[in-house]
Amino acid sequence: MYGLLAAVVAFALTLCAWAGALAQERRLPTSAAEMRLSFAAGVQRAAPAVVNVYAAKVVENRNPFADDPIFRRFFGLPGMPREQVQRSLGSGVIVDAAGFVVTNNHVIEGATEVKVALADKREFEAEIVLKEARTDLAVLRIKDGRERFQALEFGDSDELQVGDLVLAIGNPFAVGQTVTHGIVSALARTQVGITDYQFFIQTDAAINPGNSGGALVDLSGKLVGINTAIYSRSGGSQGIGFAIPSNMVRVVVASAKSGGNVVRRPWLGAKLQGVNAEIAESLGLRRPAGALVASVTQGGPAARAGLKTGDLIVAVDGQAIDDPEAFGYRFATKPLGGSAQVGVMRGGKETRFSVALETAPENPPRDAVRIRSRSPFGGATIANLSPAVAEEMRIDSSLQGVVVTAVDEGTAAQAVGLRPGDIVLEINGEKVTRSHELDRLVQTPQRVWRLQIMRGGQIMNTVVGG
Repeated sequence: MYGLLAAVVAFALTLCAWAGALAQERRLPTSAAEMRLSFAAGVQRAAPAVVNVYAAKVVENRNPFADDPIFRRFFGLPGMPREQVQRSLGSGVIVDAAGFVVTNNHVIEGATEVKVALADKREFEAEIVLKEARTDLAVLRIKDGRERFQALEFGDSDELQVGDLVLAIGNPFAVGQTVTHGIVSALARTQVGITDYQFFIQTDAAINPGNSGGALVDLSGKLVGINTAIYSRSGGSQGIGFAIPSNMVRVVVASAKSGGNVVRRPWLGAKLQGVNAEIAESLGLRRPAGALVASVTQGGPAARAGLKTGDLIVAVDGQAIDDPEAFGYRFATKPLGGSAQVGVMRGGKETRFSVALETAPENPPRDAVRIRSRSPFGGATIANLSPAVAEEMRIDSSLQGVVVTAVDEGTAAQAVGLRPGDIVLEINGEKVTRSHELDRLVQTPQRVWRLQIMRGGQIMNTVVGG
């Protein structure tokens, strides 16, 4: 009897100690002395790794009157330069002692020159190693192979909880390195509309123009996010800022350090759609949640695992999935190789499928061609459509043909209205199946060009003068 009582008491004491340990991790201040505690130790660890990023690009002056000698004579535009240099300022974070810096893609987009300024005021030239519009992330490398730089350690963004204290470090309004603090206001924000991978950390730490690409750190000084955008009606901070989780940043940095210029991440091989109230009711769900499989690519990882159209994905490796954006983030941040356990509701029962973590195949090879002929496609880059290209362009991987991957500014392709992601089906009645085939078809000048293009699943027929 006494032995049993002693065991119960010991178990209760263990529970109390465990609860006390948890309370020490996250608790409210209990005294005025605790309110005077400082964030300085965490800042001192993180601040030296946060840098200013200066980007410059040369743009052509497109004033339509600049070439008119009469206008220049009477309105005072003599010698107006044809080119101007545009400069932008953002922040960045050193994530490797070899000088790898992560920032936002929109900070360096189109830049012909990039410089990095350290917290100690030293400046270095930097090269762009990798940039990706889909995540709005870019990786730079400082052009100094002799020095080892102080780098910021990655934290696990999945461990964040709403209410955790965080610090934002960057260079707002170009006033110099600034530290602000706040809490994690929300996690897994998926309807923000900033990038393709919608899964943001929301914080009320003050983030302003110039903070883009800066660090969001926890109190131990570890990187948990890259500050990317704010919701504002005035242009300044209104307490709603968004950061890309560090677990996504880690994937992009790993691809850059491996020498690739494209981020390598797992491919599901299926098209997903959200679940609204009507779909939830038809599936017998208590609430609209999950990612519904709309189609499955033949031979892809999803098909080989056994997923079917109509399946409802509800979890990845035990982590709940509320919508396709959440699945995209969870799956894309898995390491290549091995497999992920995907929880699926089918026929009212939950089943698990083991899905291989592999990249989308580039078959056929993309064979990208920049069109230089005098045609509606002049200035556009065309590539063969493969699962890999379809994944990058966020289009249906079951389609075949050629796709517009880029359109240069001020070109015929831009004037016609071509956009990246447009699939070219026919030119003057001839079907187009390969990029070099399109290049051949547009070499001969035409008085009239009849184009058939698919955009967003809709086929468009247009006529353009030659």
